[in-house]
Amino acid sequence: MITKSEEAGWATAKTLAEALPYIQIYDRETVVIKYGGHAMGEDEVAKLFAADAVLLKLMGLHPVVVHGGGPQISRMLDRAGVKSTFIDGLRVTDEATMEVAEMVLSGAINKEIANWITLAGREADVRGVGLSGKDARLITVTKAERTRKDPDSNIEQVVDLGFVGEPQKVDAELIEVLINSEKDYIPVVAPIGVSEEGQTFNVNADTVAGALAGALKAKRMLLLTDVPGVKDGNGELIRQMTVAEAAELIRTGVANGGMIPKLETAMAAIADGVEAVVILDGRRPHAMLVELFTEFGAGTLIKA
Repeated sequence: MITKSEEAGWATAKTLAEALPYIQIYDRETVVIKYGGHAMGEDEVAKLFAADAVLLKLMGLHPVVVHGGGPQISRMLDRAGVKSTFIDGLRVTDEATMEVAEMVLSGAINKEIANWITLAGREADVRGVGLSGKDARLITVTKAERTRKDPDSNIEQVVDLGFVGEPQKVDAELIEVLINSEKDYIPVVAPIGVSEEGQTFNVNADTVAGALAGALKAKRMLLLTDVPGVKDGNGELIRQMTVAEAAELIRTGVANGGMIPKLETAMAAIADGVEAVVILDGRRPHAMLVELFTEFGAGTLIKA
């Protein structure tokens, strides 16, 4: 008679065997993972994410993590008595806000994620390396420019977002050195950039992930968020779509709110050479593994 423990062992072996074709597809390929502020959750969720990132490295992939931290920045700003304002989803960043954003993103969050990865990978000597876009001029930015129509005059007006930047150039040499090292390093990048003149800027983490994925010609970019993926007009999850179909969802208003910048980031990354982008729920345990190593995936895959 086969025990439950033996049945579990056979089921695990079957799962590993079924994953073999996908493991070979991603062997020595780069996967950029955007780990969102709302997807970070509690410590247990962070530990599971770190363990899965380590597993990807040990399976022959090159994971590169880019993290957000909007909710954490907001909490710190509230403590400091600094009021936040947003325009079209982007935080207006004055000097005080920029100081807090860099402290939270490049400091507490970045080092915590890198540490979770190092702890998860200590038996195999896999290590997380915390960086920001300022290190080795990884991300050179220009000041973000936005316009919006005045509701009274209907005239386009320039909006000053303060120290909010957009990637102008990505020098991925440092990342490539780390992921191709004989040591098993996993880069963890905070979305802080620097201008040609040396000024520090806050950058949208989705945008940083897309720009970095394009520079690295990543096989996949995974946008871990707090929704299952992209939904159609009937509220049903779309498993796969093309760039043209994504653009149509935006045009018709089916995609709205925070999903619009995610789709725009996905389309830009694919235009830069990323094979495909997946939007998936980072709160679900092992979502990355299900997406990469099973037939049906875990979210919405967008490709050219």
